[in-house]
Amino acid sequence: MVRQEEYVGIRRGIPEATVARLPVYHRVLTELQASKVSTVSSGELAVESGVNSAKLRKDLSYLGSYGTRGVGYDVEFLVYQIARELGLTQDWPVVIVGIGNLGRALANYGGFASRGFRVVGLLDCDDRTIGQQVGPALLDRGVDPAIARTTLGAEAVESTVRHLDELEELVATSRPTIAVIATPARAAQDVCDRLVAAGLTSILNFAPVVLTVPAGVEVRKVDLATELQILAFHEQRKNRDHSIGLEPTEPRETLLVPSGGKL
Repeated sequence: MVRQEEYVGIRRGIPEATVARLPVYHRVLTELQASKVSTVSSGELAVESGVNSAKLRKDLSYLGSYGTRGVGYDVEFLVYQIARELGLTQDWPVVIVGIGNLGRALANYGGFASRGFRVVGLLDCDDRTIGQQVGPALLDRGVDPAIARTTLGAEAVESTVRHLDELEELVATSRPTIAVIATPARAAQDVCDRLVAAGLTSILNFAPVVLTVPAGVEVRKVDLATELQILAFHEQRKNRDHSIGLEPTEPRETLLVPSGGKL
């Protein structure tokens, strides 16, 4: 359950587009903090984040952070402000459903924990996948899967792929608050329905399908094929513009998950 103070941003009415950019600012600021940078100007932070400085200042003003004229922003405090707004000051247990190539890659990614997300369950329906050990806890240590359960204990259990039928038990014991769907499109809606029935109301969907969910359920969609098609469109337009002598436009970076993101 998210604490009331974590939702001050929603009460202030932060635009969804701003919310989508806050993780980018947080990543850049965290890197600056790791490099022992104590202050940063809006211009410098904007360049590193791929936005213009006016937009960045407007975004940060929603947090009540205006910086100091002639000095800039305090990096450490701004990291804390954004982390608090995004709810990263607490732990977010995550369950991944669908441990194929994409689901396995997500489970193996070691960067979730440092950003407040802990994978507590891996679920699938394929008997060939059930029981396999997956995840950075195993990869980082080079542990033989055959002895992982005895050497890593609970950590290995969390990295063991379980059957989707164990979803309710997993929810009762590990209490995940966010679910990731990495299944084929044909299975995604059924999986989504089961997740919602089990009490999950925040879902990240990698399946190339539109999901139907009840009110109160937040779904974010990442469609890699669509993103490639968008890039193909821009590449085609650049080639066309070049052929008729037009100057290239300014480079830009667009978030994979579009603003709003609800299906």
